[in-house]
Amino acid sequence: MTVHVPVALPGIVAREARFGAKNYAPMPVVLARGQGAYVFDAEGRRYIDMMGAYSAASFGHLHPRLVQALKRQLGRLDLCSRAYYSDNLGFFCQELAELAGLDACLPMNTGAEAVETAIKAARRYGYDQLSIPDGQAEIIVAEGNFHGRTTTIIGFSSDPATRRGFGPFAPGFVKVPFGKADALEAAIGPCTAAVLIEPIQGEAGIIVPPEGYLAELRRICDRRGILLIFDEVQSGFGRAGWNFCFQHENARPDGLVVGKALGGGLLPVSAFVARRGLMDVFDPGSHGSTFGGNPLAAAVAREAIRVLQEEDLAMRSRVLGKTLRDALASFDHPGIVEVRGKGLWAGVELDPNCVKAKEVCLAMLRRGVLTKETHETVIRFAPPLIIEETDLLHAVEVFQDALEDVVSARGWPGKFLKSRPLSDDARRHRPGALNFWNRSRS
Repeated sequence: MTVHVPVALPGIVAREARFGAKNYAPMPVVLARGQGAYVFDAEGRRYIDMMGAYSAASFGHLHPRLVQALKRQLGRLDLCSRAYYSDNLGFFCQELAELAGLDACLPMNTGAEAVETAIKAARRYGYDQLSIPDGQAEIIVAEGNFHGRTTTIIGFSSDPATRRGFGPFAPGFVKVPFGKADALEAAIGPCTAAVLIEPIQGEAGIIVPPEGYLAELRRICDRRGILLIFDEVQSGFGRAGWNFCFQHENARPDGLVVGKALGGGLLPVSAFVARRGLMDVFDPGSHGSTFGGNPLAAAVAREAIRVLQEEDLAMRSRVLGKTLRDALASFDHPGIVEVRGKGLWAGVELDPNCVKAKEVCLAMLRRGVLTKETHETVIRFAPPLIIEETDLLHAVEVFQDALEDVVSARGWPGKFLKSRPLSDDARRHRPGALNFWNRSRS
């Protein structure tokens, strides 16, 4: 296998370092173009994208239908603010609400904005409908959560690095262990308004709760008369093998936070979707966003919903996800602690005493596959849902080679990987047409 060394062009990197904030530590590659499941660096080298922009690029880079939807709307109307009606917004809200099996939609831009919207809705509902004393509403969240980076949200994070130097934080949040329904129910008190949970914790390392957990949360919230809100900014829109992850257990929430893939990888689009009784806590002036639900966002999001359904991407995610997890789990290596995931979303937990996850990601980058570690020990795999199986299996093979090389370089003797052989097609990473988009459809 040819291993090339990517070039992070010094001028580009230096300019960003000089004029940009240092709140990210990017991988040493400068990307200039993308198409489908591939991205290309500034020197034209091609990479398989196994990161999918944290699920924002779930439909692939520059999906033709989404690009055309954006172009069509650009020829009509760009922005009018919510001071006026626009001809696409009502359709967008209807189609997203119906997709989620809920009643109403409040569009925003980023996932964190939509989470803040959900928090405001839950608190006001608690005061208006549950008779919680003013200023005392509580929301139960999970340890290890990631819901965004605003000061309210990081205030209930479990990650010290996320919180350091940004206090004081808003009160009113109670943390419980993720995946333990009994601990969550025990935390419910007279001032509890809602439970806010990721069905799968993404940033924590693709942590999948025990089977039945989501359905049990639904039963608990019904029994105790409080709201259930799921944050599916990362897990939604086919990523976890269904349109929304909660559908695995038919645990429909009272409120749903969505984003990332909703913008088709082209625009920041998010929303809070809810049943009517919860959404109606808002009245004019209580919440808003100049860009939320703008005509461009509405047009792209509507097309993203159609692409998700018409190209059957949730089923594709389910099938390819099993292929991915089976291939990853076939490795017999002392550095691998666990393989976990659902749909086309997997995390490989590595033993930090054996290997550092970032070193493996760098070795994969040098071999033409992009992904990223989280919390220093987990490598995540979240490729565009349109990825071809041959590219997916090739990326797994690259992971195998990278892990073996990094571990060997750290002094572990011999070969450790024992996996079933991949097909000849999977071993050949050939440039070619974007088959998923270009092949004839029966």
